[in-house]
Amino acid sequence: MAERLVTMEHTLRVLLEGKKYSTLKDVLITMNGADVAAVFEEIDPVGIPKLFRLLPKELAAETFVEMEPEVQELLIRGFSDAELHDVIEELYVDDAVDLVEEMPANVVKRILAQADPQMRREINDLLRYPENSAGSIMTTEYVSLRPGMTVAEAIARIRRTGVDKETIYTCYVTRDRKLLGTVSVKDLLLAADDDAPVTQIMDENVISVNTMDDQEKVAQMLSKYNFLALPVVDNDNLLVGIITFDDAMDVLEEETTEDIEKMAGMLPSDKNYLRSNAWDLFKHRIPWLALLMVSATFTGMIITGFESALAAQVVLTAFIPMLMDTGGNSGSQASVSIIRALSLGELEFADLPKVAWKEIQTAVLCGATLSILCFGKIMLVDRMLMGNTDITVITAFVVCFTMAMTVLVAKLIGCSLPMCAQKLGFDPAVMASPFITTIVDALSLLVYFGIANALLF
Repeated sequence: MAERLVTMEHTLRVLLEGKKYSTLKDVLITMNGADVAAVFEEIDPVGIPKLFRLLPKELAAETFVEMEPEVQELLIRGFSDAELHDVIEELYVDDAVDLVEEMPANVVKRILAQADPQMRREINDLLRYPENSAGSIMTTEYVSLRPGMTVAEAIARIRRTGVDKETIYTCYVTRDRKLLGTVSVKDLLLAADDDAPVTQIMDENVISVNTMDDQEKVAQMLSKYNFLALPVVDNDNLLVGIITFDDAMDVLEEETTEDIEKMAGMLPSDKNYLRSNAWDLFKHRIPWLALLMVSATFTGMIITGFESALAAQVVLTAFIPMLMDTGGNSGSQASVSIIRALSLGELEFADLPKVAWKEIQTAVLCGATLSILCFGKIMLVDRMLMGNTDITVITAFVVCFTMAMTVLVAKLIGCSLPMCAQKLGFDPAVMASPFITTIVDALSLLVYFGIANALLF
């Protein structure tokens, strides 16, 4: 796919330079809107407006929605009022809301001025919902059927109004906007009797979400039930919109990206990496780096506190990095597994005892295996091959026993901190690798020097 887009980009650039506009149009109309947007990103910005004007209305709207905000703003500033009106008219309301949220105030003012009164009202209504709520990502363009309709009347209504709806495959039966049930186009087309009432074939057991529900929860529900769309109701069970699976995919991508950034010790960013400059990256990375650097002071304090012990057994110093790395890696493994399970709704805080017991069992197996391997490595490599005669069997035992205890402590911390964070209302992803590694490093040293003091001094 990437090679195809590169080839297409080269072709469009050559045709644009040769002013072969008729051929350009023939090529562009064969492409999907997402692919056109991807190719446009690699084109010289000066040529983008020329190419965009060659697109048919519907394809232009599909392409516009897929573009990065910077390219959208570039086009809007170059549009005439009539061109901007045509583009906005083809957008679904939820896409128009996303556009308004991304644009600067002066551009937003122009967008709203070119939107028709109904769309302007719907945009303003959706903008009132809290960010990341179901209401903020829903669309108000759905097919609504009355309970008194027959199958034939319902199909006729879909044909008449469906062209402007985001999806027609699932229709909603309502009375005074109160959600009564759902019916699919498949059920309507396959109904044996065209005069049968819609209420006879509709599904009354409707799964819906509230306007204030978290968008990540909604996306998970769409994935769980394999729905094409999910109805959104208010506190009075009045249908106010729907959320489609493509919006859910965008939410999951956004939430996953945010979790990955938090797990890596960065502040979330809404910018594409290549469109972020060094200053943007600095602002998102430096807070956690500074915090983790300061927190590492505790590690230095622990080493300083056991300075006399290290002076007596200098050989112990050589194994500190190995023990700290193993502890950090063990904690990271546990935390990533738990964070994933929490994000998918597989775990809740009440499961903490079960999770802890499972991680203890895993830690015993991992710790025992690593300790045996570590003992063999110390005696064969460090003592025999490298000729370090200061290493004794008891020294190797101290290191290996510390290894087992470190793995146990790290896995318990790695599994419990994300669950506790979620219980307290924090994002579990914050308690991922960097944070847990810092804690485990300090505890690993305490365990190491505690065991060494007990057995060697």
